[in-house]
Amino acid sequence: MTHRIAVVGAGKMGEALLSGMLRAGREPDDLVVTARRPERADVIRARHGVRVVGNDEAARLADTLLLTVKPQDMSALLDELGPALTNDRLVVSVAAGIPTAFIERRVPEGTPVVRVMSNTPVLVDEAMSAISAGAHAGEDHLRRTEEVFEPVGRTIRVPESQQDAVTALSGSGPAYFFYLVEAMTDAGILLGLPRQVAHDLIVQTAIGSAVMLRDSGEHPVTLRENVTSPAGTTINAIRELENHGVRAAMLSALEAARDRGRELASGE
Repeated sequence: MTHRIAVVGAGKMGEALLSGMLRAGREPDDLVVTARRPERADVIRARHGVRVVGNDEAARLADTLLLTVKPQDMSALLDELGPALTNDRLVVSVAAGIPTAFIERRVPEGTPVVRVMSNTPVLVDEAMSAISAGAHAGEDHLRRTEEVFEPVGRTIRVPESQQDAVTALSGSGPAYFFYLVEAMTDAGILLGLPRQVAHDLIVQTAIGSAVMLRDSGEHPVTLRENVTSPAGTTINAIRELENHGVRAAMLSALEAARDRGRELASGE
C-alpha cells in the first residue's frame, strides 16, 4: 500500500529528504510539503512538482509526517498539528534534542513517534541517520522511516538514550571535519602552497581516506600505522598532535556537544 508522506517544514533538510524520496522513485502525488513563506512554497512547487499545503491539511492528508523544523519551533508546530492528527499517523522528527516523549505528550494518545538524527551530508546523499523508536513505534514504523532516509545515505537504529551521543558524534561531526580541513589548509599555506592547491590536496586526501575506512574493513589504527614509517615525517607529525593534546581535546569537545544536546532536550 502506498503511504502519503508530508514534509513539514521545507528548509534545507526537508527539501533534501523530499528530493531523495523523488529520486528513489516515489511519485510526487504521494508527497505533500508545508512551507512557512509563500515564496518558498513557490520554489518547492516549481522545483519538485509536489503539492504545498498548510500544516493542518498535511496532518489530515498524510500517513507519515516528517517534522523538519528547528527545535525551537517544534512546540508551536505541534500545537498547530495536534488537533488535526489521529493516532494512526506516524510522526518522524529530525529536530535535534527533541525527545519522542516531548512530541508524544502533544499528539493523540498512542501516536507512533520516531526520532532521527541526521547530518548535513544529506544534501549530497551521504548522510548518516540514526533512528530511534518512541513508546508506540514498532518495526513497521522504523522500516517506513528507514525507507525515507536510505536514499540520502546510511541509516542505523539506536536506543533513544544514545541520541545525545549521536548528535555530538555524527550530527555535529561534519563541522569537525570542516574545521580540520580549514586548519590543514592554513598549514599548507604556511608551508608555501597556494590556497587552492592546499584545498584540493586535502579534500581528495579526505575522500580517499574515508573510502578506505568504509571499504577496507581495517581498524583506523592499522590504516594510520600503514602510513607511519619509523623515524619518518608522519610519526613526527603525530607526536606533535599528541604533545598538543589533540586527542584529549576531541574527547572534551564531543562531551561538550553531548551535554549541550541534553540541555536542549530539557528546554535550556
